Amino acid sequence: MAVNLYDSAYALETAIRQSDEYTQLQQAYKEVNADPTAKQMFDKFRQIQMDLQQKQMAGQIISEQEIQQAQSTVGLVQQNEKIARLMQAEQRMSMVIEELNKVIMKPLEDLYGKM
Repeated sequence: MAVNLYDSAYALETAIRQSDEYTQLQQAYKEVNADPTAKQMFDKFRQIQMDLQQKQMAGQIISEQEIQQAQSTVGLVQQNEKIARLMQAEQRMSMVIEELNKVIMKPLEDLYGKM
């Protein structure tokens, strides 16, 4: 019996959207966006993250000043309770997705062995 993988993928998407982890992430994100100060801080933090990732992916060297700016921004955003909750929720959701990825990749691991 053939299995439609896309149907399974969409069922997984629905399950993720209904999970406690996603619901908590969604609520924390709404709380940050409802607070102008927290939103501004979070947006600045995300922009710094994206800029550093783009530089890294392009093979560019990240300067000591950029690293210090990023670390300083992380310190500031973690002091904001709403952003700290959002970051914790993001971490939990990321762990769930990592675990799901392991399950999804299991057939290939079984076939080829661990890499």
